[in-house]
Amino acid sequence: MNVERGSFLTLGTMAAPLFVVLWSTGFIGAKFGLPYAEPLTFLSVRFALATVALTLWTILAGSSWPTARQAVHLALVGILLHAAYLGGVFAAISFGTEAAVSALIVSMQPILTAFLARWVLGETMTRRQWVGLGLGITGVALVVAEKLTAGLGNPVGVGLCLMSLLSISVATLYQKRFCAGAPMRGGAAIQFAAALAVLAPLALILETNRIEWTGEFVFALGWLVIVLSLGAVGLLMLLIRQDSAGRVASLFFLMPPCTAIMSWALFGETFGLAALCGIVLAVIGVALVMRERP
Repeated sequence: MNVERGSFLTLGTMAAPLFVVLWSTGFIGAKFGLPYAEPLTFLSVRFALATVALTLWTILAGSSWPTARQAVHLALVGILLHAAYLGGVFAAISFGTEAAVSALIVSMQPILTAFLARWVLGETMTRRQWVGLGLGITGVALVVAEKLTAGLGNPVGVGLCLMSLLSISVATLYQKRFCAGAPMRGGAAIQFAAALAVLAPLALILETNRIEWTGEFVFALGWLVIVLSLGAVGLLMLLIRQDSAGRVASLFFLMPPCTAIMSWALFGETFGLAALCGIVLAVIGVALVMRERP
């Protein structure tokens, strides 16, 4: 019994930070792949492969599928979480917004979710959370202002990131209210399929759909499908099974600095003093909000 308990704790300790690192690489994967495919085309291919992989995983694992009612709710979450959120982030990066800046803006999701939950779920915000909200907004404003002044990115890319931020926040609240009991593997397959049904027609209409199947693009696509869509989802299920969902939420504020370090090492993205202070303020702001959440 003592050995089993020790193994359990070690696995949980490893899974939580690994989930943060893997999720942060999503922004890096987008930066690697977008030079060779337009954003909606790139995501459509990714969603198609993820749908097939998750469907096969669900069947081979003998997992249950959501009910028809659950499937409708899951499809709506998938459109918000994958089509709108990821579509906005990928489009923003294609417009020149740096990966670390995109990660920082959408990392405000816990703050916006806590703010919106006051009306949607009847939750209240403490004084500490209001302070966190102010710090988060100030931090993001400092980073964005420095980057726009330096000519890195543009207001369109920032606007797309803000749309992504709103989409993932609404998706989180909707899933919490209507999809809490849905099977995770089959539910994820439905979410990706719904996102594909929305993005694929838009890609056909708005983009040329040309893809350069370079080694970098294939690597980025494989990483996003296997490591993000399957690996990160698997880790999330493991953490929730261990009653560690709260720990996963609290670790989301580590993603901006994690992405910033990766972006600096791989792409040479740098931050001035004002932007570095902004990242610190934003991280502290999200940490204050998450510390008070149930």
